[in-house]
Amino acid sequence: MNRVGLIFAIAFFGVLTLLPFGVGPQWILNLLIFTLMYGGLASAWNMLGGYAGYPSLGHAAFFGVGAYAIAIVFENGVGNGYLPFLVLPLIGVGAALLSVPIGWVAMRTRADVFAIVTITLLFIAQTLAFNLRSITGGAQGKGVAVPPFPVDTYNWPFYYAMLALLALAMGVSLYFSRSKIGLSLSAVRADEDKAHGVGVRVTGVKLIAFGMSVGITAMIGGVWAYYVGFIYPQFAVDPLITIGMVLMTFLGGRATLWGPVIGAFILVPAQQYFAYQFGASQFYLLAYAAIFLIIMLLLPRGILQTITDRLRNRRKRQAGQPGIEAPPEAGSGQDTGMIEGLRGA
Repeated sequence: MNRVGLIFAIAFFGVLTLLPFGVGPQWILNLLIFTLMYGGLASAWNMLGGYAGYPSLGHAAFFGVGAYAIAIVFENGVGNGYLPFLVLPLIGVGAALLSVPIGWVAMRTRADVFAIVTITLLFIAQTLAFNLRSITGGAQGKGVAVPPFPVDTYNWPFYYAMLALLALAMGVSLYFSRSKIGLSLSAVRADEDKAHGVGVRVTGVKLIAFGMSVGITAMIGGVWAYYVGFIYPQFAVDPLITIGMVLMTFLGGRATLWGPVIGAFILVPAQQYFAYQFGASQFYLLAYAAIFLIIMLLLPRGILQTITDRLRNRRKRQAGQPGIEAPPEAGSGQDTGMIEGLRGA
């Protein structure tokens, strides 16, 4: 990260850290909590679907694992209220370990087949949540004990927990983009067979990306369950959660640090606004879809990547050089250069 990027990151998280002190209406803080939640989820999904090029559609299963872990452990009491936040790392590690055998099997497939396998995992998890009544409560749901937080600042611990998880997801993404792991993932995304041929430990880096991605997703699911207080299978293991992660990542820009966050900060407020305006008639779904469609038509490679390409072309023209075409998509020549870099590493 260059100096400008570092300054922007410090300003971004500094403003978000101080924001609760200046926000009056609780509904605004509630909206920010869900915006940060989806920013973290999209950033976590981007580790696998963006950097590695494996489009998982089953991440909501691990979101549900984290949610039910908190609900099961803290059904009867949460102590001073902060204990559930302290066990989140254990939930993340547990979900990551659970993902290893699942990922080892699922990642024997690629592209569309991998997406189908992972969405099957989602529906298996949802079915288990409905039928393991003694553990999950089934269709009756399962509650989490109410924390003894002051009424005026009740939302603050959840807000800062979501903010910390967003920072964690972005920090891991930054590490991926700057490390040999990230270079290996780019090579896998470009051409997995060639990457294997030049010595990339393909299975290992894919499992690392999968484990980190679902571990953070599970921790976010745990905070969500604690915040809403009562969970049901159809909401804890909801395909729409995965769809939200995917849409926000593609909207902002895959395999970028800030792209998923930009997508979340656009789509979550837009969704809530249109739900408030047109919720009774369900027209808000059309308005929500229209915003995404318009942006993707105007900025087909995502907001961040398309703007970057246009600025680069403008600088080229101002310097009297011919403009350059947008970088090719994953699996093409530019990413193949990553493989050549690994060959010399």
